[in-house]
Amino acid sequence: MDTETPPWTTTESKILVEDRWIRLRADRLRTASGQEIAPWYVLDYPEWCAVVALDEADRLVMVRQWRHGAQSWSLELPGGVMDAEDADPIAAARRELLEETGFGGGAWTYLYAGHANPAIQTNRLHIVLATGIRLVAPAAPEPTELIRVETLPVAEVLAGLPRGLIGQSMHVGAICVGLAAAGRISLEAAA
Repeated sequence: MDTETPPWTTTESKILVEDRWIRLRADRLRTASGQEIAPWYVLDYPEWCAVVALDEADRLVMVRQWRHGAQSWSLELPGGVMDAEDADPIAAARRELLEETGFGGGAWTYLYAGHANPAIQTNRLHIVLATGIRLVAPAAPEPTELIRVETLPVAEVLAGLPRGLIGQSMHVGAICVGLAAAGRISLEAAA
């Protein structure tokens, strides 16, 4: 199987919704065998970032925020949309962490980017690790964000993962990779 050549051809694309955060389009596709798939909905979002943030006391800095779609409070990593003014994912993560939590400083490392939902979304979630951060300013989230800052011991977060402690499923993997990069856990397979 050729993994470089797209197996589908887009024969038509129509924008259905477009605003500052999202663009929804309906594509008409043709498979290599000539079968038509229509409509195939695609969500064009800007790139996102999230930061696995460990403070000077080795606690994870998290945010609990209201998520209207889920109709619940969700414990998550700080992060959000990468703005055009952000020089790179680390700059975006620094800005988001400071805005949402008031934390800054420390050492910063870019870890990886993964697709949020590659079947229907175009964007990626960039994961950044920050260690040794500290409270440097009051939190100043967007006026539409309802956020509570929580700092939790690494062991408490890890113990809570199997019970659904983290409301944002993409952040579960980010936490594991971030904590491994920080030397707090090992992702090596047992021999």
